[in-house]
Parts: sequence; C-alpha cells; structure tokens
Amino acid sequence: MLTLLQRLGQLLLRILARLGRMMLFLLTSLYLMLLPPYHPGRILRQMHFLGARSLTVIILTASFTGMVLGLQGYYTLRKFGAEALLGPAVALTLIRELGPVLAALMVTARAGSAMTAEIGIMRITEQIDALHAMGINPVKFLMAPRLLAALVSVPLLTAIFNVIGIYGGYLVGVNLLGISPGTYFDEIEHSVGWSDVRGGILKSFCFALLIIWVCGYKGYTAGYGAEGVSRATTEAVVLTSVLILAGDYALTSFLI
Repeated sequence: MLTLLQRLGQLLLRILARLGRMMLFLLTSLYLMLLPPYHPGRILRQMHFLGARSLTVIILTASFTGMVLGLQGYYTLRKFGAEALLGPAVALTLIRELGPVLAALMVTARAGSAMTAEIGIMRITEQIDALHAMGINPVKFLMAPRLLAALVSVPLLTAIFNVIGIYGGYLVGVNLLGISPGTYFDEIEHSVGWSDVRGGILKSFCFALLIIWVCGYKGYTAGYGAEGVSRATTEAVVLTSVLILAGDYALTSFLI
C-alpha cells in the first residue's frame, strides 16, 4: 500500500512539475513578446503561414459544416413548425461554438503540428543551442512572432469560418429546401447580438494562445532523434485539441 502511494505521489509531482514548466514557458513567451525589437517581417511570415495558408482548409470545413447544420437544423425545426428560425440556429451555433472550435482545431492540425516539428528539428539539430551561443534568446526568437501572428490570424480565420458557414447554411436552406432568403437573414439580424460575437472572439483569442503555447512548448522540449520529434508532434496535436474542447466548455460556462 505504501509503495502504491509513493508511486502515485511521484506521478503527481511529475505532472505538477511539467505543468509548472509549461506555465513558466508561457509567461516567459508573453513577457518577451511585449519587449522590442518586434521584427515585423518575421511576424508577417508567420501570419502567412498560420493564416493565409490555412484558408483552404478553413473554407472547405466551414462550407460543409454550414451545409450540414442547415440540413440537420431544417429537419429538426420542421418538427416544431419553426423552419423560419433556421438562419439563427446556424448562425448562433457557428458564432458561439463551432466556428471558434473547428477553426482552432483545423489550425492545430495544419499549422500547429508543422510548428512543433519545425521547432523540434531545430532542437535536435542544435540550432536552438546555436542561438544561445550567439546571444539570442531562443524563446523570443521562436515564440514572440508566432504568438503575435496567431493572435491576429486565428480570430480572422474564425470570422471567415463563421461567414462561410452561414452562407453554407443559406445554400442548403434557401436553394435546396425553399426557405425565403429574406427570412433567413432577417431572423439572423434579430437573433444574433454583440454578446454572441464577443464570446466567439474571446474564444478564438484563447484558442490561438493555446495552440502556440502547447505546440511551441512540445517542439522546444522535444526529445532527440526522429522518434522524439514525432512523439512531440503527436502529443502537441492531441493535447492542444483536448485543451481546446475543455477550454470551450469552461469559457462557455463563464460567458453564459
């Protein structure tokens, strides 16, 4: 019994130590992000990598998500004679929940995994040690541009996701199922408030921070060899995805 308690205690201490290192990494990154120099060229390159190159997957995912919501929502609302409320059902679902969550998951899958692998390869090829040797702070060099770029790009991608998704629901609801286009958008205008939009924006900022934090930390602390980088990349994607879903629940509970 004592041995079991010792093992559980050691496991808990390891978990707490890892969480502490991750939190220190985040706080250090945020602090260094605010300090000059800011290197706008590197920030723009990261915005292109995180934002512009994620547009295709965002547009495709948003289109099919909106169309599925329109189709399922119509047949659900028809049971209650409320087909006219399809627009608000699609818009509120996307703006409050699915838009921020799915956009963040897509960015994690496409850009977060690549970022972890890139930083992990820099670690195992001793490029990070070379930055230290040259007197360059590797956390600021690697994390500050990515944090700034993500805080701009992910909310914009979320907004694009919401707009495309709403038009995907319009395509199904109006063109295929015969709902009046005026009714679709008029009900959205009356039902969607600034508090809904503000909540979605807040979530997208938090998810952007999560993506860069977890993926950057996993790459920065990757083990040596190809196996170490592959394990770090897998852990980064899985942990970030779980934290996004858990964070969505926590933020929703706070915002409601």
